[in-house]
Amino acid sequence: QLKLLESGGGSVQAGGSLRLSCELFGYGPICMAWFRQTPGKEREGVATISNDGVILKYADSVKGRFTISQDNAKNTLYLQMYSLNAEDTATYYCAADPFSSTCRSFSSGAYTYWGQGTEVTVSS
Repeated sequence: QLKLLESGGGSVQAGGSLRLSCELFGYGPICMAWFRQTPGKEREGVATISNDGVILKYADSVKGRFTISQDNAKNTLYLQMYSLNAEDTATYYCAADPFSSTCRSFSSGAYTYWGQGTEVTVSS
């Protein structure tokens, strides 16, 4: 069993930056990802990274602004977010799966493990 615990959310003004963290408790997964969701909308994929770093995927809406990374020694996944805008306001979720191929997908149903979410609010 794997437990994921996000942190780092908060309120920021447009143009600002935040770094989200996701600490993993349990056996290390092969695929890690960040998703986000706003009320009334489906959960959307933001970025994925495979444990070996071979697969790296970003949503078009965040390319060039967000960076996903992992520190395997600390069992922690990060999402560095720059140039935030109001459209980035959402609850951000960390997700994981035992299969590296999952990292090619932004389908939330493909991921086995989920954190509880951390809220990000960007004010203009």
